[in-house]
Amino acid sequence: MSNSQTIEKIEQQMFLDVIRERRSVRAYDPSVQISREEMTEILELATLAPSSSNLQPWRFLVIDTPELKEKLLPIAFNQQQVVEASAVIAVLGDVESYKKAEKIYGQAVEAGFMPVDTAKSFIERTVGMYSSLSPEVACQIVFTDGGLISMQLMLVARSKGYDTVPMGGYDKAKFVEAFGISERFVPVMLIAIGKAAKPGHPTTRLPIEDVAFFNEMPSIEE
Repeated sequence: MSNSQTIEKIEQQMFLDVIRERRSVRAYDPSVQISREEMTEILELATLAPSSSNLQPWRFLVIDTPELKEKLLPIAFNQQQVVEASAVIAVLGDVESYKKAEKIYGQAVEAGFMPVDTAKSFIERTVGMYSSLSPEVACQIVFTDGGLISMQLMLVARSKGYDTVPMGGYDKAKFVEAFGISERFVPVMLIAIGKAAKPGHPTTRLPIEDVAFFNEMPSIEE
């Protein structure tokens, strides 16, 4: 085996370890604080996730002060990870993300990834299409993209030695009111992040033959 093949094998194993070691952790060491610099790096890596038309509709509200975590606690049904974790990241979806199309495609031009004329065409088509979507379809798109980036964020965190838990159990209406979230932004989920005080519970998965089918779905599902 060549050196390049050996390195590739090691990198593959490291990636698989990150996937296998990720757990939903609910008990955190409150003495561990993630610096703003490292949190920013985690978020930047997460934003390499794909999104519809590359509009990147995710927005993050990072809640990391004790006062605001205490404010969030009852809204999140008193789940203790809210106050014990280094931070809680609220993943939000911008249903008007098309307003950044010019900036996004302009960056592609500056990077040499796209000709000016192509970018102009993309901007006109993207703004026209996304600005005319129904609220239901717009929300569906940002929920899909929000799910993609949330998983990527959790894997990036694990690769850096941190732990996470995705949280859908919170009062969205109260969260929006308490933190002044405008109607433009749709709450997707909360993600607690920090250093585990104790490991997350091991879980099992259904056999792959129960969930994966080739070319056609079975006629009857149990």
